[in-house]
Amino acid sequence: MRGAFSDLFWRRPKLLLLLMLLPPVLWLGIVYIGSLFALLLQSFFSIDEFSGLINREFTLKTYGDLFQAANLDIILRTVTMAALVTLASAVIAFPIAYYAARYARGRWKALFYLGVMLPLWSSYLVKIYAWKLILAKEGILTWLLAKLNLLWLLDAWLSLPIVGGNSLSVSFTGTFIVFVYVWLPFMILPVQAALERVPGNLVEASSDLGASPGQTFRNVLFPLALPGIVAGSIFTFSLTLGDYIIPQIIGTSRLFIGQAVYSQQGTAGNIPLAAAFTVVPIVIMGFYLWGAKRMGAFDAL
Repeated sequence: MRGAFSDLFWRRPKLLLLLMLLPPVLWLGIVYIGSLFALLLQSFFSIDEFSGLINREFTLKTYGDLFQAANLDIILRTVTMAALVTLASAVIAFPIAYYAARYARGRWKALFYLGVMLPLWSSYLVKIYAWKLILAKEGILTWLLAKLNLLWLLDAWLSLPIVGGNSLSVSFTGTFIVFVYVWLPFMILPVQAALERVPGNLVEASSDLGASPGQTFRNVLFPLALPGIVAGSIFTFSLTLGDYIIPQIIGTSRLFIGQAVYSQQGTAGNIPLAAAFTVVPIVIMGFYLWGAKRMGAFDAL
């Protein structure tokens, strides 16, 4: 029988391919896409304001609730944070990736990969709680600024509206810092891979033709590294867009999308509104991935 099956698969390789792909395709189609479809379906229901029960009649009322001022504020706050984290990660990652791509060799390149990947090996929650202690009013960062006589600068920053707070650990600034720290490796590696593909003779030719370092960066390096930056931004933007743990531990009481989903399906019991909130990042990332694909970002992943 084993020989018969072997002959059958040899004569019909597509049948073998089908049997190999069937289990993961079923898992992806039923468990993953099926759950997303069920979630999308829930968003077209509504909550009965009198009984608190779910009214399973097709309606767009729940999506209309997303345009209320409080919910729009949550969406705008989350998208703004995701954009700022992505921009900051790109600015920090580029020089690190450039050094690794152009100058690091042998042991130094291995050390680079170890330094970038090592934070990803530690517990996600441990890193966040460690930053909670670092950014606290009695934390090491405040102690360091006090030693440098720069505590007045921190107090001035924390006194600002929106970005400030009682301490960095309960402010949008602290949330931003931790987001950048946690997602930075996901930006460095695609940018480094894109810069590795830039031929060194292009940079030399630019210098030979009289271009300044700034002109070489703007006209040669940055355009060729842009797909890598966009590829990294897919991770930093989407992960920030959907995360609820970092804002829950480090930040103010003003919600992000992930926290809104958690509170609506948990404390409030408003499953349709939680589902509608979940659709928002899916739609945003759909357009984002479409634009990233047009810029060649998938080739740099």
